[in-house]
Amino acid sequence: MKSCVLAGPYAGVEAIYMDLTRQLDLPSHFGANLDALWDALTRNVEGPIEISWPEFSRHRRRLGIAADRLLTTLQDVAAERPDVRVVIGRPND
Repeated sequence: MKSCVLAGPYAGVEAIYMDLTRQLDLPSHFGANLDALWDALTRNVEGPIEISWPEFSRHRRRLGIAADRLLTTLQDVAAERPDVRVVIGRPND
């Protein structure tokens, strides 16, 4: 299983794309935008995959709607692929 924990700190959404690229070994042609993320995760990365974002609330306060859009894309990928799991927050949040 490929595992990715989005822990930050992140200065911007670009840093999250870099972290996703590093942890999930996204292809070299990954374009660091929502469409490219969708394509990479639905076509180029073998599963199973678990993406955890334990501090989403904190990152959302800093990144605003960009964090929401990224989360929506990750959740859409998980809805498309049964071998992808997205975990938001900590177990007791």
